[in-house]
Amino acid sequence: RDFNERCAQCSEVNWGLTDGGRFYCRSCHNVTERTREVVNTDFAVNSRIQTISKGLRKQKNNDGDCEWYVCEGFQLILKKQAEALETLGVCPQMKDEILYNFWRCYLQKSKQAYCKRPAAEAIRALSACESSTDVDSEPERPSLVHLLSLSESDGDLQTDCSFASSTSKVSESTSVCSGSVDGSLYFIKNQKEKLRMTMPMTLSFCYMALLWLREPMTLSDLLRFVVEGHIPYLNVFQHFPEKMKLCGLDLKIFCVESWPAYEEVYNKMLELAAFLDLPRFPDITDSCFLHPDMLCMKYLMEANLPDELHNWTCRVVKKISVGEADFLTLVPGNKSTRKVKYDVLAAAVIIVVLKLLFLLDDHYEWLLSDFAEERNKNNKEGGPYFEFKKWYKVIKCSLDVEQNKLDEERAKYLWRCEKPLYYSAEKKSKVLKRRQMVVNLQNQFGKLSGSVRPAEKPNPSSFQLSWSEENTDGSCFHGHSLKGILQEKCGLLTAMNTDYWLCTVKLCTEKLCGHLAHYREVVFPESYHFVLRLFSFLLRIQPSYIHDEVCVIEHKLFNKKVCKKPKYNTGLRK
Repeated sequence: RDFNERCAQCSEVNWGLTDGGRFYCRSCHNVTERTREVVNTDFAVNSRIQTISKGLRKQKNNDGDCEWYVCEGFQLILKKQAEALETLGVCPQMKDEILYNFWRCYLQKSKQAYCKRPAAEAIRALSACESSTDVDSEPERPSLVHLLSLSESDGDLQTDCSFASSTSKVSESTSVCSGSVDGSLYFIKNQKEKLRMTMPMTLSFCYMALLWLREPMTLSDLLRFVVEGHIPYLNVFQHFPEKMKLCGLDLKIFCVESWPAYEEVYNKMLELAAFLDLPRFPDITDSCFLHPDMLCMKYLMEANLPDELHNWTCRVVKKISVGEADFLTLVPGNKSTRKVKYDVLAAAVIIVVLKLLFLLDDHYEWLLSDFAEERNKNNKEGGPYFEFKKWYKVIKCSLDVEQNKLDEERAKYLWRCEKPLYYSAEKKSKVLKRRQMVVNLQNQFGKLSGSVRPAEKPNPSSFQLSWSEENTDGSCFHGHSLKGILQEKCGLLTAMNTDYWLCTVKLCTEKLCGHLAHYREVVFPESYHFVLRLFSFLLRIQPSYIHDEVCVIEHKLFNKKVCKKPKYNTGLRK
């Protein structure tokens, strides 16, 4: 009542008192540097003492650093990733509303913020060791997490007041092995009842927000943009403010030395959605980019396959009912519904169609190619017939070049952070000088070896392989016809091929296995393996995951009508 100054942010006079004895604004939750003066008459009459508590956090120490928390680090990373996605064309609503609410809900569910007291047992144990304060505190304490708003500046993020007050007095003992206040506790806490935040989970948050908005970006696209450096993930901690120092266990939390894995990010997204008790996601209809019909069209173009195949993929999607909204829409926590990987599903549908039309048994597809080649030589009228052999040669050449380029880039990738890490002002000059010497030596050796500095990365694209019908070399197959392999029957075009072989007769039911079918390259025909390899490169996942989806689609398509796989395996003709 005696503090009548106006708030510097909102100009209101509505002050409360934190556990640390500082004044905070009840309107905007701004915390000031002013502390309460306590008058105590127990010792002597008319004697007045001023008790200044330690406060919420130390803004600066001798080196100019400030106390910060692990969730603040992840919060900054999410903000950087959301800004990068917005630069790539994602709706701004993703950052300002969707991701904001997801992250806020996670902090509350995990009791790191927006709660009266954190439930972590380690924090309770540490709080028991705290000395009692001489400042009266109000029972209701504010939540001071200002999340991903556009107006906040880097490094000004604050954690829950109760969490900070319970750990601030033991920060010296707990942060010996980490730059953050709770870095040492991060691996000690009992995390059975909550989902511990990790670096791959930041991508799970982003994909969950993209899926909620039904943005035209699949998980494979998201992870590819991460690898290409368009979305901050590797060494993202170098963008932390100067006053947020990382050392010890902080590097174990935020430093990443491996590429994000598709399955890990996807499974964590499912766990997050269930953990946050999210409702049913918006429906994936036939007008959405994530619908199999849409994605099949995209991958057919990227794989340089005839446009007429899209009619067949649509027929397969309709036949097995994987294009229904109830099947495609994510319902968190519902274990009875099958979780859909939209990009993998579309790739598997295309492979099943190729098997229906060309069989892919290392024999029948080459017979069809010979027939199409003879027809194209003798008949110049109309569009050319699709030749599987010619398509294979064109795609294999481009695929080998792109795969070698990708392998070389990954082999040359420098995992060490470009921004040097130093933990005190005394060591800053030495570290910077040593880093400059390393850069100079690298430049000198680069000039001596004649290595060319890599050019700037091109703008990100949804297509890794592009084909133009204007090329005169005949390398584009989009307009090629399938008449050579189709026949009209009862008014419908059907495949001349009446045979089919299943990848597996029975799906695996072992939960510990992790796969519905086992894939070994030597067991299956080379043509089938080549098509799997192509889509494995486009999606940047292991061929076994696409093979699993192919097996599931086949069992839906043929039910219990099984056909043994041909025993012959002659290999590809050259």
